[in-house]
Amino acid sequence: MTLTRFVTKNAFRNKRRSALTVVSIAFSLLLLTFMITVWRAFYIDQGSAESAQRLITRNKVSLVFWLPSYYREKIRALPGVKNVVNESWFGGQYKDQKPENMFMQFGTDPQEFFEVFKDLHITPDQLVAWQKDRSGCVVDAELAKKHGWKLGDRLFIKGLIFPMNLELNVRGIFTSPQPTQSIYFNHVYIDEGFPALKGRVGFYGVLADSPENVPKVAQEIDEQFHNVERPTKTESEHAFQLGWIAMMGNVKAFILSICLAVVFAILLVREVALLKTLGFTRGRVLLLFVSEAVSLALLGGLIGTLGAAGFIRLAAHAPGISFFLAGVSVGAPTMLVSLFVAAIVGFVSAFLPAYHASQLNIVEGLRHIG
Repeated sequence: MTLTRFVTKNAFRNKRRSALTVVSIAFSLLLLTFMITVWRAFYIDQGSAESAQRLITRNKVSLVFWLPSYYREKIRALPGVKNVVNESWFGGQYKDQKPENMFMQFGTDPQEFFEVFKDLHITPDQLVAWQKDRSGCVVDAELAKKHGWKLGDRLFIKGLIFPMNLELNVRGIFTSPQPTQSIYFNHVYIDEGFPALKGRVGFYGVLADSPENVPKVAQEIDEQFHNVERPTKTESEHAFQLGWIAMMGNVKAFILSICLAVVFAILLVREVALLKTLGFTRGRVLLLFVSEAVSLALLGGLIGTLGAAGFIRLAAHAPGISFFLAGVSVGAPTMLVSLFVAAIVGFVSAFLPAYHASQLNIVEGLRHIG
């Protein structure tokens, strides 16, 4: 009998114990893989190359406070600024308040929106159609597919923040590197429908002429409006997105605490019994125990990482949370890291007990056999 076959038979000689071990490690690695993936998506991945040149300028106090529309031309005049576009959150209701019907709506300038957001792609004829229709809108391709929207369809959105409703014509469908779960319409619609807010916008999207100039442009914008009634806060697009995520609480601390708890739990999973089969060398006994532990840990880790990949895929399309997980998936590096953690945990948890067992002589070993 080969060592591999012996390890396999020995690992599953107690099927209940082995099954519980695999399930425990699989569940722990599912949580760990999920948290690593979310961490990577939120705090490590920087987005597309085009997004590295974008900044968001908002009210320094809070996003709920507006900025004057004349800031736009002042920002445009600064060195290093290539394009500027206004955006305002509408926050309306489509059909009903069910999570599956929730998506983001922004008023903006059709003339310059795609000049700033160059990583969003739309055909020239659809862009022209949007620019010519004051009641037109463009929608994310994945969102259109989800709701079955087609060019020419009419969308009715009830205003929840503004005392007005939107009746929009779908004039374009754009694609993006990651699903945006958004639609964009002409900001003039808000100006005309709610004159009290005319001349105000929510925030500005700013395109710098190069990624290297982004910090300098951000500083110049905020210095320009430092001593005014409505000062600004300008940050990279990635930092702005993390600000939205931070509204859920200290996500970073939550993820780290879960990861540490999972790793600690895995270390407590393994149980190593004293080897009852005699006739092996100390090195062979040690190798047998460690191989068994690592094999079970890797099996559980593989099940857990595959389960996490499926779970995240479902969550990315689930109503209510797809805003935050749209486009997120478990990458090969994350899976390799999780399997590596499983193997290390299996090795660490088994090595000391296995080493102790391998040092027992036959007489002492028999004394411990009940």
